[in-house]
Amino acid sequence: MKRKLLFFAAGAVLIFLYASANFAWLIWSYSSQYEDGPADIALVLGAAADGVAPSPVFEERLRHAVDLYLRNRVGRLLLTGGRGEGQALAESEVGRDWAVARGVPADAILIETQSRTTKENLTFAKALIEDQGVGKILVVSDPLHMQRAMWMARVLKLNAAPSPTQTSRYETLATQVPMLFREVWFSFVWFLRQQ
Repeated sequence: MKRKLLFFAAGAVLIFLYASANFAWLIWSYSSQYEDGPADIALVLGAAADGVAPSPVFEERLRHAVDLYLRNRVGRLLLTGGRGEGQALAESEVGRDWAVARGVPADAILIETQSRTTKENLTFAKALIEDQGVGKILVVSDPLHMQRAMWMARVLKLNAAPSPTQTSRYETLATQVPMLFREVWFSFVWFLRQQ
């Protein structure tokens, strides 16, 4: 009995390692997929705010989306992200203020203020997208986050294309490896929940 249990446990570990390696390869290879528009809207996935300033990760996403807008690659921005614990403003509100200060008109920015996760970012954004009659969207996030975000966008039947940031806080091996492991884990959990 002990031997069977050990064999089963070893098999489960091997399957998990094999699946994790496949997820890691998919995530890493997809991170270079990039579209520059044109599109109706850039959907920016939230990434925390520190008071009235976007976190460094969120700032890179906002910078990329603002660049797309100022180059006329997108017609509007849709910023996502709710209020963190103890925060006066939602991430998306902080992002809106940041984008307006850099030349994006306030009436060219839509926000949703309830989401706390990537899935919620996309789900709540979908309602706004449908309400506004938006066609093609560019999903803006970090390169290593893009594969999971696009999987979710496809499940939600969004007409979406990846537009990862061209600069990132995850540029060194020391920062990329933990981010990759995190994405592998969240992708694995998300995939299992779809079954």
